[in-house]
Amino acid sequence: MTVLDILAALNRDYITGFSLLGGDPFEPENQRTCSNLLSVIREGYPDIDIWCWTGYLYDVDLKQGGKCWTPWTEQMLSYIDTLVDGPFIEEEKDITLRFRGSRNQRIIELKKED
Repeated sequence: MTVLDILAALNRDYITGFSLLGGDPFEPENQRTCSNLLSVIREGYPDIDIWCWTGYLYDVDLKQGGKCWTPWTEQMLSYIDTLVDGPFIEEEKDITLRFRGSRNQRIIELKKED
């Protein structure tokens, strides 16, 4: 699937969101490509809601100096509306949770409407 295929799939009235998930988009080797993709999506569809899932912790691993921080991390985060962070932990599994699989995972609103 190419970027043009993704953009064509998003060009439907009933599509309101885009989800970016595993592997892991925030693996350092994935960030440049994912950031470029999100940039194109945000430019073409500024009102679409972008969610991203990562096994890394937002306030630890994705901050400057964190183990997954790269020159593209901040740019990538700037395109994301909602981040679900933290690894899935089997012992914390809870099927009643919305949008996450285990209790340790967090839903972080990176962009809130005023």
